Amino acid sequence: MEVRDGISFDHLDRMTDSTGLIQHAIYGIPRRESGYTTDDNARALRLCARLWNHHPDDRMLSRIVCYLSFLEHARCPVKGFHNFLSYQRDWLDASGTGDCQGQAVLALAEVLGSRLPEGCRSVAWELIKTALPALAELRSLRAQAYVIMAWSHLWKADVRQASALESVAHQAALRLTDAYARSHRPEWPWFESRMTYANAVLPHSLFVAAERWPDEPFLAVAETSFAFLELETTSEGVFWPIGNLDWYSRGEARSPYDQQPVEASTMAEAALAAFAVRDDGGHLVTFLRAHSWFGGHNSLGLPLADPVSGACCDGLQPLGLNRNQGAESTLAYLWTEWHSIATRQTSALLAAAATQAVGSGYRVTPPA
Repeated sequence: MEVRDGISFDHLDRMTDSTGLIQHAIYGIPRRESGYTTDDNARALRLCARLWNHHPDDRMLSRIVCYLSFLEHARCPVKGFHNFLSYQRDWLDASGTGDCQGQAVLALAEVLGSRLPEGCRSVAWELIKTALPALAELRSLRAQAYVIMAWSHLWKADVRQASALESVAHQAALRLTDAYARSHRPEWPWFESRMTYANAVLPHSLFVAAERWPDEPFLAVAETSFAFLELETTSEGVFWPIGNLDWYSRGEARSPYDQQPVEASTMAEAALAAFAVRDDGGHLVTFLRAHSWFGGHNSLGLPLADPVSGACCDGLQPLGLNRNQGAESTLAYLWTEWHSIATRQTSALLAAAATQAVGSGYRVTPPA
C-alpha cells in the first residue's frame, strides 16, 4: 500500500493502466468497457501535479506522465480536446464537451505552474496554446469557470504565460455575471434556472476573479450565490447536496438523491476560495462540513470513502450507498482529503471551525 502525505493511491493505481485512468468501476474493480475520459484523466493529473509539487518523487512523476500523455493524445484536430476514449483506444466523439475543455486546461495550468521537469511544463503549455481558440468560444458556464480557475492558478504562481489566458478569463467572468443577472430572482440568486452538478465551481470562479478585478461585480455575485448554495445544501449542520435524480429547478422541489461526491468536493474547494478572499472562519466551517460528508456526516450517516485504499463510493442513494468506486468519485475524495491535510497544516483556525462544524449525532431532515 502506498500512502503519501496521508493519502492512499491504491485504488487510483488500480483504476489506471498504460493508457490512462479508466472511467467506471464495478465495486472496486475497473470496468474496462466504460473506457476513459479526458475529464477524469485531467482531474488525476491536477491532483498528482499538486502532490508532486508538495513532495516530489519518481512514482508520482510516473502517474503525471501517464495522465499528461493521455491529454496530449486527446488533442482534437478540429479544436480543443476529445473526451471519450473506448477501451479499444478509439475516440467516440468528434470533439469534446465544453466542460472537458475547462477541466483539461485547469489540470494543464497546475502542471505549468509547478516545479515539474521542463518537459512536462512545455507539453502543458503547448496543449494550452492549442486549446486557446476553443476556450474563447466556450458557452458552458462550468467550463468557463474552470478556465477562470486555471488562469488564476497561473497568475498567482507568477507564470508569465498567464497573460495569454487573462482576457479569456476576464470575458468568462463577465459572462458568468451576465448569466447571474438574467437568472436572478429575489428568491433565486443563482446563475441558471436550476441547480445541477458541480454547482459550487460557479461562485468559486468569481471569488478568484474578484482578487484580480476588485472593481468588477464579481465578489458581490460570488458571495450572494455561494451563500444561497450553502443555504440550499445544509440541513442541521449536515451537507446535503442537490441530488442528480431530478436536480433542483427554480420553484420546484429539490432532488434529495442521488448525492454525488463531486458536489462535496467542489463545495469544499469553493469554501477555501471564499476564505482566501474574505478570511471568514465561517467558510472553514463550510469546508469541513463538505469534507466530513465523505466520512459519514451526511443524510444517511454512511461513510463513502475508504482511507485505506483511497477509494470512494459513487454516491448516496435513498436506501444506501452506490458501492461502485469510479474515477470521478475517487478523485473527488482524494482532492478534498488533500485540501483537508494542507489546510490543517497552515490554518490555526481550522480546529475551532471543526468544533463548530461537526457536532455529535446525525439527526437530519432534508432541506426545506
